[in-house]
Amino acid sequence: MEKNLAPRLDEIIYGSSVVTESQKISVLEKRGLIKKIAPRLYTSNLEEAAEVIVKRNWFKILAKQYPGAILSHRSALEFQPVMGQHIFLSYTYARNITLPGLTIHFIKGHGVIEGDNPFFDSLYASQPARAFLENLEQTRNTASVSKSISIKEIEDKLEQILRIQNEDALNAIRDKARKIAPELKMEKEFQKLDKIIGALLSTRSSTVLTSDAAKARSMGEPFDPGRISLFELLYNRLAGEVFPEHSEKNTTIQSYQNFAFFEAYFSNYIEGTKFEVEQALQIIKSQTPLPARDEDSHDILGTYKIVADRQEMSIRPKDARHFIDILQYRHKTIIDARTSKNPGVFKDRDNYAGETKFVSFNLVKGTLKKGFEYYQALQHPFSKAAYMMFLVSEVHPFLDGNGRVARIMMNAELASQQKSKIIIPTVFREDYVLALRNLTRQSEPIAYIKMLLRIHEFSKNIFDDDYSTMKHYLTECNAFKEPNEGMLKIISAVRLIGYQEQEIENASGKKVHITNLKIPNTNVSDFHLKYKIVEQGGVVRTDHIYFGVGPYNTMPTSADINTVIDVPERSNLFIQIEASSNAQLRVDGRLEFIIS
Repeated sequence: MEKNLAPRLDEIIYGSSVVTESQKISVLEKRGLIKKIAPRLYTSNLEEAAEVIVKRNWFKILAKQYPGAILSHRSALEFQPVMGQHIFLSYTYARNITLPGLTIHFIKGHGVIEGDNPFFDSLYASQPARAFLENLEQTRNTASVSKSISIKEIEDKLEQILRIQNEDALNAIRDKARKIAPELKMEKEFQKLDKIIGALLSTRSSTVLTSDAAKARSMGEPFDPGRISLFELLYNRLAGEVFPEHSEKNTTIQSYQNFAFFEAYFSNYIEGTKFEVEQALQIIKSQTPLPARDEDSHDILGTYKIVADRQEMSIRPKDARHFIDILQYRHKTIIDARTSKNPGVFKDRDNYAGETKFVSFNLVKGTLKKGFEYYQALQHPFSKAAYMMFLVSEVHPFLDGNGRVARIMMNAELASQQKSKIIIPTVFREDYVLALRNLTRQSEPIAYIKMLLRIHEFSKNIFDDDYSTMKHYLTECNAFKEPNEGMLKIISAVRLIGYQEQEIENASGKKVHITNLKIPNTNVSDFHLKYKIVEQGGVVRTDHIYFGVGPYNTMPTSADINTVIDVPERSNLFIQIEASSNAQLRVDGRLEFIIS
């Protein structure tokens, strides 16, 4: 039975000048077992397009049909078809040959020399020193695709070798190029290469360099090109976009400090510095660390010291040098007690988070400065805040405290423009981390931006002069729960000031569920809430929501309300609080609601 099985054919079958082999191929073609895809080239793959098959097997085809050919010029540095379909080979003649999906550019040149590398079977590749010399050959660029990469790309590749390996690796390429240049008749090309490498090693003038990465390296501030590309990607998603602007509602000293406490508490908690809320509050109030947790206590104190200082949080970097100074000062303040972590000093060794390696320690300053250029070009407060936070987080410039200082830098961008700061509560930790990870690993900025927009929408509702009211609100939103215990619930809130109508944003066509009204100390005995809907065409509809008895010289009181207002499409909703019995008295309140 096994004798009746058809022989297994290779995907690529080559024509032959041997009569018997040629006859076998003809028989297979007539039987429909193979098809011709190019001169002297057949395939047993009868389903896929010829272009797909050739691209998958290009190196096998070249090795079989052009033995002794050398991948050269740009192909010796890229090791794949340019633009998916162009390969450059040094061979015994100059010619272009077109196959389905692949154009082979033969360049008449020197054969294999000592040090050239076997690539596949009888196909070779120019050694690195030779490849750089070939790419520095002067070309007229008359072809649609150049055989050489640009000078900028050459510099970037040499800088990458220096960055990832070391000076010895770059010097070895230069020494080898010096040795083989006469044999290849490429002495002029070596002179160019020698100048570039000398500039990269700061032994020659940097004026010959054109690449940003190479120039930065020559000036002693090399950066991580991959991270800069990622920062450019985020910049492109943020630039020119219009985002919501949530004005700061914590305008009093007390409310600003209340928010700052929870900002410091959660920023430490999600990094693993965990306290009970009242424990943390006692540390802040007493300004005294817990004896058993001195360093953790100082982390809370240091973070609070920065975020509760309205003047400090109004400072934004004016230039790259100022940016570095601010970053190091704030970091030193946060973890001043952790001397082993070098507070305020950039890391002296690489750091990781799981499989993610952050920017190498010797590239930190250069990457921060280069990344800062995109920050300067952004205009919207939210855009600058979102970019700044990712810039610091992605570089991870310190041994510890990077997440905390990144969030402080983000919030300083918002606070300096009188916009609501952002709190990342415990329950939202996984959303926050996953969005950062997707941007880092998958180059996906949309999820990151959406995550920050959602948490900013939540954070704008955290305001009150009363600490207990603010804590109660956070509790109702599940803020203190672990991610596996619940989900963040956004309960919107507005501050009502007597006799002033407050518009409820984004209510058009929605249901507005009024849940709670908090009245601070006041001297009225009763009050009422009313709403007004301004419909399309100027139609006005009003009604009362709630009549209540005020606290009258008592401590703040909350009133549970369960009223749903249906707001028509293209309509605006306004809510107002008034004293019922004495029109001359003013009533203030905090109104909470859910829009669905």
